[in-house]
Amino acid sequence: MINPNYYCVIMAGGVGARFWPMSNSSTPKQFIDILGEGKTLIQKTFSRFTQICPKENIYIVTSKAYKDITLQQLPEIAEEQVILEPYRRNTAPCIAYANYKIRTRNPNATIVVAPSDHVILKEDVFTRVIEQGLEAASHNDWLLTIGIRPSSPNTGYGYIQYDEDRSYDKNATIYAVKTFTEKPELEMAKSFLQSGDFLWNAGIFMWSLPTIQKAFETFLPDVDELFKQGEGLYGTDKEEDFIDQIYQICRSISIDYGVMEHAQNVKVIAADFGWSDLGTWGSLYELRAKDAHKNSIVGNHVKTYDTEKCIIHVPKNKVVVVQGLEDYIVVENNDVLLICKKSEEQQIRQYVTDVQVDFGNKYV
Repeated sequence: MINPNYYCVIMAGGVGARFWPMSNSSTPKQFIDILGEGKTLIQKTFSRFTQICPKENIYIVTSKAYKDITLQQLPEIAEEQVILEPYRRNTAPCIAYANYKIRTRNPNATIVVAPSDHVILKEDVFTRVIEQGLEAASHNDWLLTIGIRPSSPNTGYGYIQYDEDRSYDKNATIYAVKTFTEKPELEMAKSFLQSGDFLWNAGIFMWSLPTIQKAFETFLPDVDELFKQGEGLYGTDKEEDFIDQIYQICRSISIDYGVMEHAQNVKVIAADFGWSDLGTWGSLYELRAKDAHKNSIVGNHVKTYDTEKCIIHVPKNKVVVVQGLEDYIVVENNDVLLICKKSEEQQIRQYVTDVQVDFGNKYV
């Protein structure tokens, strides 16, 4: 039986610039069927959490611009379950806002917070890990996060160092956290992998409402104070105007930097459930099926010659011929064509900015 005190906050406000041009400001990657499986990433994320929390306890935090597409893709939820941010202010304000919304319904809630655009290949294992975490968070004054056992020295992820000598469960999967490290250089990532006590930071959190509330009051009192002023307004017709006002002055800060890196009661669950944050075209290439030449192709009329290790994503009925490319990204969407070396995909954000400046918003 699903615990009625379990709540979920799905963060869905990002614009997914690194997946441009397939992802753009009007339809970011969380609203796209990026794996070609018949469901968008946010639909898969929502479905995953319905196994853990009551549907009515799942909240989506997103931009005002994505209200309609969110309700369209998730017809199972009520409009009041969509929390709309007027401006992007990173993850701490997003979580604070959701906390106060949930508090009006259930001050004893235990909450899991997760991004909307991650890939989970072993969903049954994921469900067990989240249930384990929520159970632990509901009985302990812990700020829990999930760390993924690393399979490579990936420089695109943050890392969590855990204390192998301080385990908090009989299966030795919950540990005290020593340090957080943002995306490291390759040599540092290699040393992390060799040391054996580092995990990839999955950006998934679990805590009781009183515990995270205390953490905000301690480490982000300015953010907490802003949202506390809205008590009595949440769920009323005055909420939107209040939120519009405070978001103009609320600082932008991540929950990792604002709370997790400072708190002493942070624990990590070491897990492996086939996770990817699907942050880049390269990470998508790793997940997708490939042909005999290691090309990952979406499109019904694509011909390749002397081409290998490429990711090609083009409209279904467009005839596309690619010759002589190795390790490239070739993507067409709407009126945009991107041809870029996979090794240079970190430049895509800059390309988006340049296109916006030179050709206007319609292309980004």
